[in-house]
This record gives sequence, structure tokens and C-alpha cells, in this order.
Amino acid sequence: MAKSRYEYVKLFEQADNCLRNCWIVVRLDGRCFHKFSSQHRFNKPNDERALNLMNYCGRVVMKEFPDIVIGYGQSDEFSFVFKKSCSLFGRRASKLMTNVTSLFSSSYVFYWKNYFSDILQYPPTFDGRVVQYPSDTNMRDYLSWRQADCHINNLYNTSFWTLVQQGQCSVTEAEKKLCGTDSADKNELLFSQFQINYDKEPAMFRKGSVLLWKEVEESKLKKCENNNTEDGEHKKNVTRKRKDVIIQHIDIIGNNFWTSNPQILSQ
Repeated sequence: MAKSRYEYVKLFEQADNCLRNCWIVVRLDGRCFHKFSSQHRFNKPNDERALNLMNYCGRVVMKEFPDIVIGYGQSDEFSFVFKKSCSLFGRRASKLMTNVTSLFSSSYVFYWKNYFSDILQYPPTFDGRVVQYPSDTNMRDYLSWRQADCHINNLYNTSFWTLVQQGQCSVTEAEKKLCGTDSADKNELLFSQFQINYDKEPAMFRKGSVLLWKEVEESKLKKCENNNTEDGEHKKNVTRKRKDVIIQHIDIIGNNFWTSNPQILSQ
């Protein structure tokens, strides 16, 4: 690049390299998604189409950046955990955040038509932040916090919208009924008044979505030479293994998940 007398302005840039040997978490949040979901007539309390779109965008991001060892999404947010040894973009926080956020946002718009028949009314916005965690415990606690938040919010929203949609309560009345209630109260309300067993609600709503790399088998037809056929070829089914991003709706707070997936913390 040609030098000029204006290059001194680069000195004003601030270094924002993430610390070495730390987990790097990039978390995205939908901006003003209460308005966005209302404008696009999302189903309440959960819109499966919207959640599946978020999950697909999460897979797009993880496939583009293989240094992400696990992703977790719920509602209008998604978290991506980069491995401790990640050297992508020189570990610059601004680069990691903007690349992940822009790819996720553009994917949301690009793949919208695959999940919704309605036309996108206006571009959605996602904000992003970078947080560094020095220990495995810190990183696990972060993901536990997000899944606990998913449970708390979804139980409240399920109770609230059930009161509104099935209990003929106004928004104000539903808020008053739930004021001061704990999880046990909400579970009792759902079961006793509406015969809803919260534990049997879809796991994606209750637990969120966990994205991780797994080895999967893939079968495809392959052309092989065969002297016994007229054209000298025949097709054979070949199975091979490859790594892919899979989506699960499971508990990540307990130890079972981490003992079953030791590859995450070993990176």
C-alpha cells in the first residue's frame, strides 16, 4: 500500500486484542425485537418459525468460523463460544464481533423467505458484544446463566400468554395475576387452570438451542468402473464421516452434557 502523509491517523486506532488462553464469547441480541415480532405477527409466546430461522443462522455462522466450539440460542439472542486457542483476526474483539454479527444479520434477512411466507417489512438489527472468560467454569456458568434465563422467561411468557389467549385476561390482568409468583406457582396455574404440563412443552422453547460440532455419516452415490455393464460404469452407495453442526435442545447446566462432549473444553 502506498504511503502518504495522512497515515498518521492510524495511530488513533485502539488495540482490542482479546487476552490469550481465554474463552471468547460473542453474544448477539435482537434490537427492538418486541416491535419487530409484533410487526411481523410472530406467534405468542413462541414462534417456531422464528426460532428455527435463528438456529439456521447460527449454523451458518459456525460453519463459517470453525473456531466456534459451541453456540447457544434462545428467543432473539445467540451466543457463540470461540475456543481458547483461537487466533482468528489476531483475536481482535471488534473484528470477531462485527464479522459474526454481520453474517448472522445478513443470513437472517437472506433466509427469511425459507421460514416465513410474509414479506420482511424492514431490516432487523442485532447488537453484539464480546466477553472473555479465563476458566472453563466461568464459560460454563455463562452458558448456564443464559439457559436459566431461557427457562425463567419462557415459563413467564407461557403463563402470561395462556392467561391472555385462553383465560380471556387483559394484558394488565395477566400481569397482575403473575406478579409475585415463583416457578412453582406458574406451573400450578398452567396445570390446574389450563391442564398444561409445562415439562411437556417443546424442549426448544424450554431449554433453547445448543449448536455443536459432531461427526455424522453421509451416504452418496459414487460412479465406479464396471466391465460387466454396457457403459462400463455402475453406481455404488458410499458412506463417509464428516463433521457438521447439529442442533440439540438439551440441558447444558448439569455435568452430563459436558462429560458426553469432552471435545468442547479440550480445545
